[in-house]
Amino acid sequence: MATNGHKKIATVRIQRFIPDVDLKPRWEEFKLEVGQDTTILDALHEIKSHQDGTLTYRKSCRHAICGSCAMNVNGKNMLVCNTPINDEMNKKGKISIKALPYLPIIKDLVVDRTSFWEQYLRVKPWLIPPDNAPEKEYRMSPEEVDALQKAETCIMCGACYSSCMVVGSNKQYIGPHALLKGFMRLLDPRDAGPGERLDELATEEGVFKCHTIFNCIDACPKGLDPTKAIETIRELAFKRQQLENARAERQKTLTEPIGD
Repeated sequence: MATNGHKKIATVRIQRFIPDVDLKPRWEEFKLEVGQDTTILDALHEIKSHQDGTLTYRKSCRHAICGSCAMNVNGKNMLVCNTPINDEMNKKGKISIKALPYLPIIKDLVVDRTSFWEQYLRVKPWLIPPDNAPEKEYRMSPEEVDALQKAETCIMCGACYSSCMVVGSNKQYIGPHALLKGFMRLLDPRDAGPGERLDELATEEGVFKCHTIFNCIDACPKGLDPTKAIETIRELAFKRQQLENARAERQKTLTEPIGD
């Protein structure tokens, strides 16, 4: 790999696809200098600004918060905004970038996420509040918060969804991203619709379609575990009446102080 002082010469292979021109995706190579702190997104910016202005990709916050820049790098889904390019280059200084798999390509590295968002809305990811909303705030214990397994930190980047082999063969599958959000609401003591949620989640297009391959875990940039959430939903499906009864009782005390 060529070097220039503290900088290196990287060869960035990008899978390009322009619907009006290309019959299928094609690879194109770009060479550029990269430093120790250069991220993959920085490299894409450099290419677009100085080598090929037609290169198309999504990005927004640059801080691993918005989830816009998920791509497939060397065969792995990841966020390119916070990934140093040096970490992914091989010994020859090469790196390969393409759009997320299992989703239609709009152009270059931009995919159509319609099915992703349709399945997300299918699980009703919003909170269904109790009929009698309290005048004060709801109170959750630390144990109840921990039970959510930090699912609220999911940034909807699509990395898990597009790494799932079931999604690749069946777009009716709800998908790990939406099932994780459904899990979060299902275990939230403030939510009044556990039975309604199980009707959608515990089906052959939901948790019982998951093959437990764990690709979603490997792909998640936030270290979340959709597979564990799916397994939990399966268990709750077999204890549905017990869950609904326990939720009704818990909601009677949601405004009371949490004991020590």
